[in-house]
Amino acid sequence: MNKIDVAEFDVIFLSYDEPNAEENWSDLLNKVPWAQRVHGVKGFDAAHKAAAELSETERFITVDADNIVMPDFFEQALSIPDTDNQGNSTDEVIFSWNAKNLLNGLVYGNGGLKLWPKQYTLNMHTHEDTQDHEGMEFCWKLNYVQLNDMFSEVHQTASPFQAFRAGFREGVKMSLDQGKKVSPGRFRQDIWYGNFNRLQVWCNIGADVDNGAWAIYGARLGCYMTTMTEWNPNLIADYTWFREFFNNEIQPNIEKHDWLEGELIRLETELNKNLTGMMMLPVHANISEFFKTVYVNPRRFGAMITEKDILDLIDKGHNIY
Repeated sequence: MNKIDVAEFDVIFLSYDEPNAEENWSDLLNKVPWAQRVHGVKGFDAAHKAAAELSETERFITVDADNIVMPDFFEQALSIPDTDNQGNSTDEVIFSWNAKNLLNGLVYGNGGLKLWPKQYTLNMHTHEDTQDHEGMEFCWKLNYVQLNDMFSEVHQTASPFQAFRAGFREGVKMSLDQGKKVSPGRFRQDIWYGNFNRLQVWCNIGADVDNGAWAIYGARLGCYMTTMTEWNPNLIADYTWFREFFNNEIQPNIEKHDWLEGELIRLETELNKNLTGMMMLPVHANISEFFKTVYVNPRRFGAMITEKDILDLIDKGHNIY
């Protein structure tokens, strides 16, 4: 067991086109004056490799541009076992902390702080640099461990486009089984219960914040296109596709009266009708406010438990609720 101080690692801020990037970068520098920045590198895989090349430490921490870090994170001492619960060396393990999404109140790894092994990151092939379905998301392909503690807040709704993109990406990812499409008729059975529940939240909650309805629309549309069309889900790694899709298909309708409301209702009907177990609700701010007041995020297991481990526990008959 190795105990290491978080403050010993290089901290690298990753930004591309986020409208709140400069504000969040200034906030990070106030807390971590030694932080460095990778800006404008196109592609998730390429941006993280650029961060690895910039790092002078064997591991480095990434902070996404839509993320605000809690100051006490840098006071942490992390205990890293020599091996994980599968007996594999942790020299090539990515550690991820939880983040709270201010849009919908969910607390999980999406947008959270991550600790990367430098050489392992340089050697990876994910997102735009992969041809397999697992490569479209870090946690499906890499040695990836989710930690229980929450040390940041994610702010993804500074503009309609940022909100839509955030929702669409999660709507797509949560509608897949480890990157693979599933049958609409078996949607509830084949999607891991944790992702299914988060998908329901993304598709219903957030109308009480600025641009939140655009994130809900994105999540519903991403789910719909993934499950009920021949659209290729790997396109969520393509920055150009995202911008062109929004500019051509959505931007012209933003100022149209009731267009967004009509689209939300259309997708509510389609998803409820065609995907087993889905519960799409009318999009109202008061429903979102109520949900975030009473919702308690599910408890997590030990630090070395991954999604695969949870599925193995379910297969062996364990009650994980």
